This record gives sequence, structure tokens and C-alpha cells, in this order.
Amino acid sequence: MKKVIFFRLILVMLFLGSKIAYSTNYICSSKTNSTSYLYKTIRHKSFPLFKKNNSFLDNIHPVILATGNQIYCPHTSMNIVTDISITDPDDISTDAIYIQISTGYNELHDVLTLTGLHATINSTWDLATGRLTLTSSTPDIPVTYIDFIKAIKDVVYTNSSNKPTGNRTFSISTDKLSYLPSNKHFYEFVPSVGIAPNLGIDWGVASDLANARTYNGLKGYLVTILSADENQIATTQQSGIGWIGGSDIGEEGVWKWMTGPEKGITFFYNLESTPAPGIFASNPHGIGSTTNYVNWNRSSPNWYLGIPYYEPNDIYNLYREDEDYAIIIDNNGKGTRGSWNDINYYGESFEGSQQANGFIVEYGGMPGDPEIQIATSTSITIPQITSTTESATCGSGSLSLKASSNLGTINWFENETGGTPLATGTTFTTPIISKSTTYYIDTEYGFCEKYSTRTPVTATIYNIPVITTTNSRFTLCGPGSITLDAKTTEGTIYWYSEPTGSNLIAVGTSITRDIAVNTTFYVEAVNKKCTTGTRVPVEVVVYKLPIIPDEKLVICKSNKLTIDAKIAEIGMTYLWSTGEKTQSIEIFETGIYTVDITRPAPESCTVTKTITVIENPEPIIKSITVDETTITINLKNPALYYEYSIDGTKYQSSNVFLNSSSGLQTALVREINGCSSVTENFIVVIAPKIFTPNGDNYNDFWEIKGLINYPNAEVTIFDRYGKFITRLNATNPTWDGTVNGEILPATDYWYVFKMDENTPEKRGHFSLKR
Repeated sequence: MKKVIFFRLILVMLFLGSKIAYSTNYICSSKTNSTSYLYKTIRHKSFPLFKKNNSFLDNIHPVILATGNQIYCPHTSMNIVTDISITDPDDISTDAIYIQISTGYNELHDVLTLTGLHATINSTWDLATGRLTLTSSTPDIPVTYIDFIKAIKDVVYTNSSNKPTGNRTFSISTDKLSYLPSNKHFYEFVPSVGIAPNLGIDWGVASDLANARTYNGLKGYLVTILSADENQIATTQQSGIGWIGGSDIGEEGVWKWMTGPEKGITFFYNLESTPAPGIFASNPHGIGSTTNYVNWNRSSPNWYLGIPYYEPNDIYNLYREDEDYAIIIDNNGKGTRGSWNDINYYGESFEGSQQANGFIVEYGGMPGDPEIQIATSTSITIPQITSTTESATCGSGSLSLKASSNLGTINWFENETGGTPLATGTTFTTPIISKSTTYYIDTEYGFCEKYSTRTPVTATIYNIPVITTTNSRFTLCGPGSITLDAKTTEGTIYWYSEPTGSNLIAVGTSITRDIAVNTTFYVEAVNKKCTTGTRVPVEVVVYKLPIIPDEKLVICKSNKLTIDAKIAEIGMTYLWSTGEKTQSIEIFETGIYTVDITRPAPESCTVTKTITVIENPEPIIKSITVDETTITINLKNPALYYEYSIDGTKYQSSNVFLNSSSGLQTALVREINGCSSVTENFIVVIAPKIFTPNGDNYNDFWEIKGLINYPNAEVTIFDRYGKFITRLNATNPTWDGTVNGEILPATDYWYVFKMDENTPEKRGHFSLKR
């Protein structure tokens, strides 16, 4: 930083040193002849000192005055002055005269030209600055004021546009600096080349150098721009990317003028934000606010996350190197020429698009500035239409069109060219028309023989829209979603829930709504300001659908099954998935069958019934468990659609039977619809687990109940070692716990029961207790 400050001081001192040699007042006295020489600032080589009475006097500024505020007729050429005078007490000639279009300049159409014969003068037109320079035709020989006055009177202005707009001001000066007549200030662009060769220039150096400059006694400063005219003369009609006097260094986003008479005045306000971590900017997604003139670059946005943001973005990085100073943008593809950008103090933007290569100095308006008249001005006013007011109506009718102009009489024509005026004045009432009609106007001013291209003004007839709905009554089979549509000959359809009022619910040719009950909507077509008037109702009728449950039926193998829609009303139609159209049909195999049941018009609603037909598998007995009198039939494929029996008569859904009789039994299992069945025999042996042969007449004998009912049955008893004890049958059904009169001990005994030759034997055991 110290090196930067030192470098700045060197640049300023070098610049001021050259300036002192050129413009500082000082007095020298000669000791030999007592003649005093007074040297005052010599600002222009065109103002040489002259000697009078052996003394060198100050060079007095010339006074230049012109008249010629005129009316310019389009398609003509016009002298820029009607008269001009140049008064200079100490000179009769000068090197050059500079004539510039200082306000309203349009480089596409405007041109200044020297006409007539002027042997001593050459003219050069500079399109970029809008300046005509008159110089001597003989190098190093000044031209007399008399010759320059004659030449200035022969300078003409021409505009090539068929419809020129705006007004023009011409500045005439004995110096090449740009002059703005409205504030009587002068402007120049000072390039950094020569001050810091091959380098840019920072804002501080530029401000110091601008403050050090003077112009004919006027103090210089970095330009402060307060109007569009000033921006054009100070920037667009200059060249280069130059510093101006604006900055928000004091408070982020608060832009103030830092130089000149406006120093300290806020001219623009932007909020600070953080678009990304470590990056700060002044309101990058907004345009800021001001009541003053500003010309920030808005033509070439930067982007963050797909969102554009414009200057001044005042971006600064993690090192807090920010963009706090304003420059003027040259026309380099990064923005509009003459617009403003913010860059950092050292003259670089973080986008890399701009670098300050000079600065713009403004002279005038500072306290103590003298009044000088080295420049004058004239102006022209171009008769033109300044505003038009068109009119529109619905259907047909007579309309009132309006226009205004800055000068002259407004003529209304039926055609773009030719013809005679239909009317004159600021207001024109059309005849009754039924379609849109364009009229044309121009302004006629006194002596102007040619008029500019006529301006169109249209009387618009909007057609009254007509609604052409595809259906004003929609039906819905049961609650649900429905799309309603309405069409119009032109314009836009608006949907309402009421026939009047502002309860708008949708816009467009169709809407989709969930509807549960009968509902009426209302539509209106609007073409611009024209409407259909009365809203058209669109009715939605919701028909109640019958509740038809789906079914699941079972078919038996090799059998047929009748399936039925089970709803019958007059006019009802049926359509089965088999193609049949009767209420019921016969089927022979499993599958999924559907039937579309449609009520007659106007309902015409269809419901679909689905009937699933299946075949249950045959039952398979896995085992039969006999626990005394409790029987359990176990299946390999148990299911709810099986029923059970052990007597062949009574069936039950449970596979468990209680209190079963002893002996040979048959288990039966069938599919509930009778499609299939299975049987299996089993034996029920009711044998006591213990007996007590103690002579108390209670449980003194062991026997298998019901044995006497099976004449071929036989029971063999063994002790626990397998020794045969006794054999029981129908004729000898009981055992008293003895063998040949011998009482056997209390212990466990085993038995084998065999019903007959063909029946498997059944084994068990019991206990003898005494």
C-alpha cells in the first residue's frame, strides 16, 4: 500500500509539474530597464500574448455570441445560426472553431456541413463526437475571426430521418472541449497514456489529477452526471473508459457523488446481499432505487444460479476487494456505450470486462469560478408528434382519437401518404366503423413545405366474443373428476361459480374439477374489454350409481355354473366379458368374468361387476386322532370351505368330534359346495386307563366298552414284560386282575385290540391299582 501511495504522489507531482509550466500565474521584474512583465495563465496556444506600449498584457478571452433558435423542417438543411459575433480585444484570429451537436445528437441521422466557398478554412466532421471542426487550410497560419464568422454562418444541419424526433442544441466554441449550454459546463476525457504509460489509473490518482486541472479559470473535478443530456455530452460523445465521481465507499450500496459541487449528495441506493459464501454484492437481483438520473449498465447482465443481476453489483471477494467506484463503459460488447459500471479502486472489474484507462473532467459550477463566454449555442426545434392517444370500443361505433405536437397544426389523414386531411386539431372523431381502422397524422408548421413521415393512430374495434360450448350440460356417473370445456370465437374464457359477482374460479377453455353433487358453473368470454354480457351456465349432473358388489363363486369340476349380474331394471343392458348380453350366463370353467351393466338414457351410466369363479381342491385326510371319545380329523390341505362328519348325516365346520361311540367308525370330509369328498375308517377304542379290583364293587373289572357288539373282536392282555395274561372277546369281555385265581400285582399292563381279520390292530396300556 505504501508503494501504491508513493507511486500516486509521483504521478500527481509529474502531472502538476507540467501543469505549472503551462498555467500558473507569476511575475518577473527586470532590473535593467524596470519593465515589469505580468504572465497570467496561458491556457491555449491560440491566445498569444501581444505587446502594447512596451508591455505584455494578459490574453483576454474572446466573447462569442450567436443567435438562431429556429424551427427545423424535416427533409431540409438549415443554417445553425442566423447571426454570430466574436469579440476579442487582443486578437483578430484563432486556430480553430469547434461546433458540436451538444444535446439530442443522433449519429445515425445528424450531420453538420460547411457549405459555400471558404478558401482559408478546412472542415472536419467527427461522427463519434458529433463535432464539426473548422481549421486553417494553411498549416500554422491562424484564420481571422471574420473568415470564421462567415464560415459559421454557412454551417448547416441536416437530418436524414423520415421522422426526426427530439430537439438539437449546437455549441460553438473557440476550444475543443465539449460544451453543454444548459449548465454552461465544459467536459474532456483525459487518457492515462502519458500519465502512467501502459498502465490503467486508479480512482484516487484520477480524482487528484482532475482536481488539479483548470480550464480558463474554471476548476476541474471528476464529472458528476445529473441528466441524460449531460451523460451524452460527457460520455457518449467522448472516447475511452473513464472514471466519474461516483462511489459507495462510505456505505455499501449508498452511492454518492464524491467530487465537484455535488460532493456528498446521494444519487443511488442499493441493498447489500450475499449470493454465495464469501461473496458479497449490492442487491444483485434488484435494480436499486433513485429519484435522480442514473445510467447503470442494464444491457449485459451477470448471472448467479440462473438469475440475472445488473450493475452496480458491487461484488467483492474474501479479501474485501470490492467494486466501489464508477466508470463509463465504452462500446465493447459488455454494455451500452456511455452506461456506468462499478469496478474496484485500482480500475479493474472482477468480471474482467472493464479497466479504467482515463478519467472525465468537468469544468464549471465550482465556487469562485469566473464567467467566460468562449462558447455560445443555438438550438432548433423539430415539429413533431409528441404523443398519441388511441381508442377502442366493442362491436362498432364512433371513436375519439387524440394527439399532441410541440409545434404546428395536427392533420389527420385516411392514408399513410397523399390525400387531403380528414380533420385538423388535437382530437379526431371517427365515423361509425365496424372494424379496426388506422389513421395517420403529421404536424404542419408554417413555412415547412415538407412534413415528416406520418404517425399511425389506430381506432380499434374489438369483436364481441360469442361462446360456443361443446356442451352446456355435462353428466357424471357417480362422484368423480370431470373436465368441462367451453369455446369462444375470440378472447378468453372466464369460469365463475355464480351467475353474477367477481367469484372467478378459473381462466381458460377448460377446467377439471372433482364433483360429488349436481353443480352449475357459469362462463363468460372476454375479448380485451368486450364481454359476452350474460354468463352462460354449464351444468354438471351427477347420477347416483347402484352399489353392485363383486362376487367370488365356486364351480365343481365338470359341472356348469350360472352367474348373474343380480340387478334388473327396465331398459338395462348387459355386456359380459364372454360377449353375451343377458342378465345371467352359464359357464363351465374357472376364471374372472365381468359384466358391464348400463342404465338407459339419459343416464347411460355403466357399472362393472366382477365375478371370480374358482374350483376348490379335493380334501386329503392326513390322519385321524382318537383320544378316547374325542376324534380329530386332520387334513393335509385344511381350508374353510371343507366340512366334516363321522356319521354321514350331520356335517360340521369343525374337524373335532366329542363323545364318539366305540368301535369301527367312518370319517367323512367334503367340499362345502359338494364338489368333492373323501372318507376313511377308524376305530374308537374306549379302554379305561386304570381299574381297582378291590372288591368294593366299583371299577373292579377292566373292559373295552362295546366289545360285546363286535363278535369277531379280540383283546389280548400282557404284562409289562410281554407275558401273556389273558384274552377277552364278546363272550368274555372283562378281566378281574387274576390269572387262574391268583391275584396279580398292581402295575401297568398292555393290550392289543383287533376288530377283525381285515382291521389293523390297536395297542394301548392301563394300570392295575389295589
